Amino acid sequence: MNKNRGEEPDIGATRPDTRLVTGGRDPQSFHGFVNPPVVHASTVLYPTAEDFLAHRARYVYGRRGTPTSEAFEEALRAIEGKLCAGVALVPSGLAAVTVALLSTLNAGDHVLVTDSVYLPTRKFCDGVLPRFGISTTYYDPLVGGAVAGLMRPNTRAVFVESPGSLSFEIQDIPAISRAAHARDAVVIMDNTWATPLYFDALAKGVDLSIQAATKYIGGHSDLMLGTLSANSGVWPRVKETVGALGLCAGPDDLYLGLRGLRTMSVRLARHQESGLYIARWLAARAEVLHVMHPGLETHPGHELFRRDFTGASGLFSVVLRPVPVAAAHAFLNTLTLFGIGASWGGYESLAIPFDCGAFRTATRWAPGGPTIRIHVGLEDVADLIADLECGFAALAAVS
Repeated sequence: MNKNRGEEPDIGATRPDTRLVTGGRDPQSFHGFVNPPVVHASTVLYPTAEDFLAHRARYVYGRRGTPTSEAFEEALRAIEGKLCAGVALVPSGLAAVTVALLSTLNAGDHVLVTDSVYLPTRKFCDGVLPRFGISTTYYDPLVGGAVAGLMRPNTRAVFVESPGSLSFEIQDIPAISRAAHARDAVVIMDNTWATPLYFDALAKGVDLSIQAATKYIGGHSDLMLGTLSANSGVWPRVKETVGALGLCAGPDDLYLGLRGLRTMSVRLARHQESGLYIARWLAARAEVLHVMHPGLETHPGHELFRRDFTGASGLFSVVLRPVPVAAAHAFLNTLTLFGIGASWGGYESLAIPFDCGAFRTATRWAPGGPTIRIHVGLEDVADLIADLECGFAALAAVS
């Protein structure tokens, strides 16, 4: 716990679970209350004109930071590791993606983006970046250090996401980082799936790690929030870009995000345990062709996963054996504990159909059957399995 908010936290003195609880906390600054206040603010008053002109104040304007946002930034920085030079908070995970790209690219630059990237990221790269003269090339997520062969003289960033969105390819982040840095490019990573608890992105060579805090940090499907955590080489540009764009997250979402962060470790442990249990159960079902979960020994990227990750979350995908589309929909429509809805990372289980075929350009999407993405929540696994069994019965009835 920081006794003096002006001091840098000693993030190496305690383990991650403890830092989740203590980072950014200073009860004595708030009359002893454990949690910081939810500060709704725009104007900050100065005692004198001289103070105003010299900007002599801890806080200068609500958009530029409050006790609520500062506590969250400090808490997240405490678990991002010693290489984290700063944290920025923005209104959504997609905002974190776009700020990361705008912070590291200039007109005329080129960026490499994994073909397995989150679809809205691809839409930003294809629809907005060209307006600034920035070109994008998508690459096979399994390319590893050979990404060097795709780099151009004007390549300034490589965007990675591991596991890949929907399809869960594991990328060799250290190898990609070495190749990028050798050519003066920065590495941006969407680390939402693993969070800093299960993948230490900055220590693995990533320069700018982003998360949709909407998901596991929030944990309750009730907020929109994004985070950017940068090393010293990238942080000044990130801070400048966030300020210039006028981005700031709302105080209520910040408070909910900070509250969720405190319990993220115990929730992730449950998501991991239940997710792996259900993934193994699904893999043994006759209706299932294969399960795309990096924690399974059958996953093509399992060895890289074991080398670089310390845990798995509750999100993975399933490929069903070929059945009519109506049968796959009957499976989903029969489920009662698995909701059909976008996002993930909350306490509730979800299941959605998807097809990557329409937007893959560097790789071929041929899973062999209908695909379903599953998020395993915090319900009892026996109840979830009973629900899935009902879904399979409905699938059989339509097949």
